[in-house]
Amino acid sequence: MLDLHVPPGPGAPRGLLIPSSELVEQFSRASGPGGQGVNTTDSRVQLSLDLTTTSALNDDQRRRALEILAPRLADGVLTISAAEHRSQRRNRVAARERLSSVLREAIMPPTPRRRTKPTRGSQRRRLHGKKIRSEIKKQRRAPRGE
Repeated sequence: MLDLHVPPGPGAPRGLLIPSSELVEQFSRASGPGGQGVNTTDSRVQLSLDLTTTSALNDDQRRRALEILAPRLADGVLTISAAEHRSQRRNRVAARERLSSVLREAIMPPTPRRRTKPTRGSQRRRLHGKKIRSEIKKQRRAPRGE
């Protein structure tokens, strides 16, 4: 098995390299298409990576990944399954691609919220509208008797 390359992106400007020794592949029989072969070949692939101990992530990336992927983790281990293809080789490639994209999305830093100030013109229009509404309500009041 080869090392897994995660392409560069936000949060990992140089990308990631996950050593093959940290990836665990398991094979089992998949349901779905395949005819008689589906009963005899172990074509489903489960690819696992322990996020708590992997050397591919720095502390910041690890914290973000564990926080975002928490619902998908079992004791800090991320497991990806692939069974959409008939051949084990294609399922292995699909699982690696899926793991790569899930990791890249997880380590991406959150985009900062843009805080914009209303323009002077919009502030003026808002206050003008409030003043007009106030005048309309004043005119509805009963006249004061003296």
